[in-house]
Amino acid sequence: MGVQSSGNKWRKLVPVLAGLTPGRTLVTFGGAWSSHLRATATAGRLLGVPTVGLVRGDELAARPLNPALERCRTDGMRLHFVDRSRYRRKREPEIARSLLREAGVTAPYLVPEGGSGPAAVRGCAELGRELRGRADVVALACGTGGTLAGLTAGLGPEGHVLGVPVVKGGFLADEIRALHTAAFGSAMGSWSLDDRFHAGGYARLPAALDRFARGFEDRHGLAVERLYVAKLLYALTCLAEEGAFPPGTRVAAVITGVPGPGLSSGLPTG
Repeated sequence: MGVQSSGNKWRKLVPVLAGLTPGRTLVTFGGAWSSHLRATATAGRLLGVPTVGLVRGDELAARPLNPALERCRTDGMRLHFVDRSRYRRKREPEIARSLLREAGVTAPYLVPEGGSGPAAVRGCAELGRELRGRADVVALACGTGGTLAGLTAGLGPEGHVLGVPVVKGGFLADEIRALHTAAFGSAMGSWSLDDRFHAGGYARLPAALDRFARGFEDRHGLAVERLYVAKLLYALTCLAEEGAFPPGTRVAAVITGVPGPGLSSGLPTG
């Protein structure tokens, strides 16, 4: 599955799916451009398990599917669109039960939004262990904070993890601390967030950011995924210009988004 979705997504899903039993439907949550939804749909197809995606925004039901959701449907995921007010309350037991009833799911196997539960965080710790001694600063773009929480725990005291949120709101620090407590019982490692580079919020692609990504692709011959990676690389470029990394600092950028046909086009601007 790792070759068909970004590495952090399968690291999250593999331990979570270990408890999946026959007859259950894999159910998870995400926005219109969610890479987690795509990864879950791919996992369901490869495992022969039915999948349902509860998608934020009931207005999307009346629109043509974007490339990300079309990919989910192609992989067999059934999409159920949820109004935004109830989506925000999806963790409340009664709201969750009503959403599952509406989606026609009777035997759900629930995976949190972004895959970011304790098992997923422990799965991502292996990434940190792989990077021990290889970088002083490990940087990554963050959506729900699960990858950063696991990476920090695995890296230990040998390095610092820099998170670049791709969502606005300033809530990720509390989420990461909660994930550390749920997965390991206490705070873990050295980490920080820089909230300046979300470019207006998740799946927002201002023209200036798109130009930066295209320029990076032209200079280096590498495709740049726009939802996560473009924001990360732009942040690292700005931070380097600000002198945030002393000479000799080893910086590793963790790529958490996989470019795909059409998945960078049509994103909202502004």
